[in-house]
Amino acid sequence: MCAMARPRKPLLSTDRIVAVARELVDGEGLASLSTRRLAAELGVSGPSLYNHFRTKDEILEAVADSVSAQVDLSMFEDGRDWRTALHDWAVSYRAALRDHPNIVPVLARGPGRRPAGLRLADAVFGAMVQAGWPPAQATSIGALMRYFIMGSALGSFAGGFVDDEAAYDPADYPHLGQAHLLADRQEKIDERAFETGLTALLDGLAQQYEQVRSIAQDASAQNASA
Repeated sequence: MCAMARPRKPLLSTDRIVAVARELVDGEGLASLSTRRLAAELGVSGPSLYNHFRTKDEILEAVADSVSAQVDLSMFEDGRDWRTALHDWAVSYRAALRDHPNIVPVLARGPGRRPAGLRLADAVFGAMVQAGWPPAQATSIGALMRYFIMGSALGSFAGGFVDDEAAYDPADYPHLGQAHLLADRQEKIDERAFETGLTALLDGLAQQYEQVRSIAQDASAQNASA
C-alpha cells in the first residue's frame, strides 16, 4: 500500500522572499513589512526566513536592490553619447522608482553594499569618465542625477493639490484659479515637469562639458609645445 504523499510546503528561496516582500511594500508601504507578516504571506514559519536573511533590514536592502536591478544600463555600453545615455538612463531609473515608490526612502540612503546599486553607480561614473569628464565632476554628476531622479519619485507635484475649487479662494490665491484641475492631470504634468528639469540639467552639463574639453585641449597644446 502506497504511503500518502505529504502536502508540499511552498518552496522558500531568497528570490521568492524578496518578491513577496516587494509586493507588500508596494501595496501597503514600508511599515507593513515585518518578518511575521512576511512569513505568513509566504506560508512558512518566521524562523525559516533567517536561513536567508538575518534581519528585516537585510530584506529591505534586498528589495531595494531588486528595484535597482530593473534600471536599464545598456545605454552606457552601446555607443550612445554621454548626454543621450544620461537622459535614457534617467528615464529608465525614474520608471523603476515610479513602479515601486514606497521603497524610494531606502534607495535614497545610497547603494551601501547592494550589488545592483553599485553596478548602477559604477556604470554612470565609468561612462562619464570615459566621455572625458574629470573624476571629481563625474562623481558630482552621478550625485546630481540621483538627487533629481529620487526627488521626482518621492511624490507628485500635481497630486498634491486637492480637486476642490473652493480651496483656492482668489482673494487669497489669485494665481491658483486652475489648481483644482492639477490632480486630474497628474501623470501628464509630472512627466512634463520631469522632462523639463532633465533637459535643463543636461543643457547645463553640456555647457560645463564644453568648458572641460576646452581646458583639456589647452593643457594638451601647452604640453605639446613645452
